[in-house]
Amino acid sequence: MTHDPALWQDATFWVLVTSLIFVGLLVYFGIPALLTNALDKRADDIRNELDEARKLREEAQQVLASYQRKQRDAEKEAEAIIEQARAEAERLADETQAALAQQVERRTRLAEEKIGQAEVQALQEVRAIAADVAVAAARRIIEEKLDDTKATQLIDKSIAEVKAKLH
Repeated sequence: MTHDPALWQDATFWVLVTSLIFVGLLVYFGIPALLTNALDKRADDIRNELDEARKLREEAQQVLASYQRKQRDAEKEAEAIIEQARAEAERLADETQAALAQQVERRTRLAEEKIGQAEVQALQEVRAIAADVAVAAARRIIEEKLDDTKATQLIDKSIAEVKAKLH
């Protein structure tokens, strides 16, 4: 091996030597420890952020589950309210129908009573008119066919009958 004097004059050689000296100084002054500490701190920060993210995710899942339970409960309550409203509506419809039937029955009965009263009143009026007509006709016949002596005898006989019935 020959010693080549050109190696000491080459710039690449001196760049290599200075780079090795620089790396040696870095190691000597603890730069790798600083880098390691910085990287460890960054790793711890990332780990803490991941833990916090997990906790937040778990809390979010709990909140979601809670809201889903509340939603199911609200839906059940809404269904119960709707069912109760339907039952109440059916009950009110039945009550209204029964009340309407009673009212129709009552009005029918009142109308029948009024008709019956009108029939009785009409019958009484017809009888009164018939009696008046019969009395008038009888009066005319009696006036035409009855003379004074017969009338006096008839009146006396009627008075005697009334006295006999009264005593």
